Amino acid sequence: MAGLQAQSPTPQGITVHGQSRVLEISFSDGKNFRIPFELMRIYSPSAEVQGHGPGQEVLQTGKREVEVNELEAVGNYAIKPVFSDGHDSGLFSWDYLYFLGAQQDELWADYERRLKEAGANRDDPMVDKAGSSCGSHGHAH
Repeated sequence: MAGLQAQSPTPQGITVHGQSRVLEISFSDGKNFRIPFELMRIYSPSAEVQGHGPGQEVLQTGKREVEVNELEAVGNYAIKPVFSDGHDSGLFSWDYLYFLGAQQDELWADYERRLKEAGANRDDPMVDKAGSSCGSHGHAH
């Protein structure tokens, strides 16, 4: 059981609700969570979203309508969703899914705060930030 803490609850059932865009998970400790696809997508554990260290996170926007097209099992410890925007590099361990489910309110509040700090909106289209960090590409200031 690599990647699991010894006492971690494990999923007893996982249901993808396409129309309401939520992943419903029931865990062995009796807890049931309905995790919106959007929350999963904006908090994907992939390097593409999380970056390669603290402060490197990439703020995700425009994911309200994102869907899960496919759900792959990864061993006995995780799932890999394939999102409708093509994102498929996040491995969601049971622990991480439990965290997302249990901390939804705090995570949404943190996301709203980060959007506000960035002057962004939840529904803004994603902007490709590649190569735009030095700001010296001939743009008038």
